[in-house]
Amino acid sequence: MTTDSPISAINQEFLFRLLAQAAPSGFERRAADVWLHEARTFADRTHEDHYGNVYAELGPEGAPAIILTGHLDEIGLMVSHIGDKGFLHVLPLGGWDPQVLVGQRVRVLAPGGDLIGVIGKKAIHVMDDEDRKKASRLEDLWIDLDLTADEARAQIPVGTVAVIEQPTVTVGQKIVSRALDNRVGSFVVLEALRALKGQDLKHRVVAVGTSQEEIGSYGSKTATYRVKPVAGVAVDVTHETEQPGVKPEKYGVVPFGSGANLTVGAMVSPVILRQMKEAADQDGIPYSVTASPRLTFTDADTMILSGAGVPSAVVSIPNRYMHSPNEMVDARDVKACIDIIAAWVRRLEAEGSFLR
Repeated sequence: MTTDSPISAINQEFLFRLLAQAAPSGFERRAADVWLHEARTFADRTHEDHYGNVYAELGPEGAPAIILTGHLDEIGLMVSHIGDKGFLHVLPLGGWDPQVLVGQRVRVLAPGGDLIGVIGKKAIHVMDDEDRKKASRLEDLWIDLDLTADEARAQIPVGTVAVIEQPTVTVGQKIVSRALDNRVGSFVVLEALRALKGQDLKHRVVAVGTSQEEIGSYGSKTATYRVKPVAGVAVDVTHETEQPGVKPEKYGVVPFGSGANLTVGAMVSPVILRQMKEAADQDGIPYSVTASPRLTFTDADTMILSGAGVPSAVVSIPNRYMHSPNEMVDARDVKACIDIIAAWVRRLEAEGSFLR
């Protein structure tokens, strides 16, 4: 990697450590530990809660809080049954397209230590004509660990979780990995907090690596209630729109290299959106805008409705091949998301209003 690579503009070592962790929804401990370890190198305060959220803070303890959330969890699988031949049958933990599971390797987080297996499916040679025409269903797939039924049942309790086993790599100028949705968002909020270190902050700024977004944004709900912020930003991924089949009429124009993607919609705070645009224009930070008329389908949806309501915005990283083993992002866009959040927080006044 050359020094002028866009990947060198971000803390690649930290991001890759985060992505290396297996941390499906409800089982975020491994990623949370990496996130907290990094936070403790610069944050004024760090803590965690019983629901799996991890927190890092800068700024005066008694000041009004600004919350920045990015979820740590990834989609996964949960063992529901072990058959008489030792094959594991699984249920989805988050939103899977079963087609992307076929032929993949998986890491099973067994209590006695991780086990590597493969996703099995009937080979095309033994399918009849009707089978060949059908899309794969999760109930037609299984995990093969080369264990007998007795061995599998002894080592793998029902409820054990698994994730796709794929290393993080760079492809050209892009980062490719499973779990970029949304481990990269948790990375962005902590790096935005790091960028604010040493600034004269008027608020208590709280970055949170949240849990269980992929099954309902539950961690964000409990974290926001705990922090009681006056405003917030959720960071997630959005669909990059130059990949085949993604319609700009629906998803906007969000190519790689376009910077931070800002959501405009009924639930999103128009005040924060305007402030972010102004900060980006003044600092030369690239951004695009996407319409989301109702829900944003991010942690912001539960943040906005927490308590008496929290004015919130959504900042997203363009992502190709979402919910697959090979999600792809551009480090330039990741950097723009870090920059736009930090630029917005720096400009906030202590008594600023977020009234619409």
